[in-house]
Amino acid sequence: MYNKDAWQKYLPDHLDEVMDFNEEYKKFLSASKTERLAVNESVKLCEMKGFKPLSSFKKLVKGDKVYVVNKNKNIAIFVIGEKNVEEGLHVLGAHIDSPRMDLKQNPLYQKNDICYLDTHYYGGIKKYQWVTIPLALHGVVCKKDGTNILINIGEDENDPVLGITDLLIHLSGDQMQKNAARVIEGEDLDVTVGTLPLNGEEKDAVKLNVLRLLKEKYDIEEEDFVSAEIEVVPAGKARDFGLDRSMVAGYGHDDRVCAYTSLRAILDVESSEYTSCCILVDKEEIGSVGATGAQSKFFENVIAELISLQGDYSDLKLRKALTLTKMLSSDVSAAFDPIYPAVNELRNTAYLGHGICFNKYTGSRGKSGSNDANPEYMAQIRNIMDQNNIYYQTSELGRVDVGGGGTIAYILGNYNMNVIDAGIAVLSMHAPMEIVSKVDIYEAYLAYKIFLLKA
Repeated sequence: MYNKDAWQKYLPDHLDEVMDFNEEYKKFLSASKTERLAVNESVKLCEMKGFKPLSSFKKLVKGDKVYVVNKNKNIAIFVIGEKNVEEGLHVLGAHIDSPRMDLKQNPLYQKNDICYLDTHYYGGIKKYQWVTIPLALHGVVCKKDGTNILINIGEDENDPVLGITDLLIHLSGDQMQKNAARVIEGEDLDVTVGTLPLNGEEKDAVKLNVLRLLKEKYDIEEEDFVSAEIEVVPAGKARDFGLDRSMVAGYGHDDRVCAYTSLRAILDVESSEYTSCCILVDKEEIGSVGATGAQSKFFENVIAELISLQGDYSDLKLRKALTLTKMLSSDVSAAFDPIYPAVNELRNTAYLGHGICFNKYTGSRGKSGSNDANPEYMAQIRNIMDQNNIYYQTSELGRVDVGGGGTIAYILGNYNMNVIDAGIAVLSMHAPMEIVSKVDIYEAYLAYKIFLLKA
């Protein structure tokens, strides 16, 4: 069903299946505010469904359910198909990093009797959106003795929350004249953490008190921040949005909404002709770089290992497998916002409630940086969706020359496989609170599942 209101499929008698699915999604989103947490939640769901670590297998046969974790920030999940891996896979690929702020390696300082944590923002954000809202800290501190200490401050109802202050309107005449990109400077995104001095101290007494609290609760010293990875994210759980509860509001829909629906799709696949795969990656928001980004050799190496566990490995078999693979790059699209219509070309934009969205190309200006999927592949996808009553739409990221962006699609396309972007429309993308439609989430799950089985 192309470009139709997907709610009509479920009214009036089948709304419960949409709503129930989204209750589970909200739990996942609330528990997965960092890449590490998303991987942890994914492993839990995998093991509940009988998936086992790839390292526990000496041979792979049809129906085996396996997963591999890379550096605690990637996970690849497979259901081994009837055909050998060298004959290609059906892959869902999403990213689990989201725009945020990271603590610097030497973050803690005191200024005029207030203690702060210094940050460096990660990914594309409107900096002014991150001030005067409740914030939480999540991450890990790795000590020299090999101990890893998990940090979680601001989520429990008994926790304090943190935040970034802004200039009061009464004194902000000069500030309000600045370009929006400069209203809040990057170096001013420092998180306030305390004002209570340590009794008996005169110099940096507030900072010393904060260090005392960290020592008591987490047994960490100031120097331990050097080997820490702590992210500053919005505090609080994902919530229903709208009086009709038709939407979900939360942090990190981009791209954990596609990660969850892709994950659920493969967890619900019992058997398939081709090996099914869901891979969740890091670093997409900063170019998919590094050992845990989509440009890493991790995915390629795992496919090589699968081939070796099915028989004799060769580089030719690996190249053949990758070439014959079909993939949906599961990433979000920009939803049409009627308050800001000028940035879209209305015939080629994504609408809330119209189902999963396919982007033949992304990129910017002259399609720079895009995958630009083959029309033959798009025709196959259309056929699968129509045969299985999946509601879908197509879009591009705004009017020509207005903006742009990219996904991991082109990176996997470099292997010569067929790839197209397929995801969920999001309002207020990259904001601390993003909005998605519940019916789009459910239609995406159905689309991902049928792709694994029928592509």
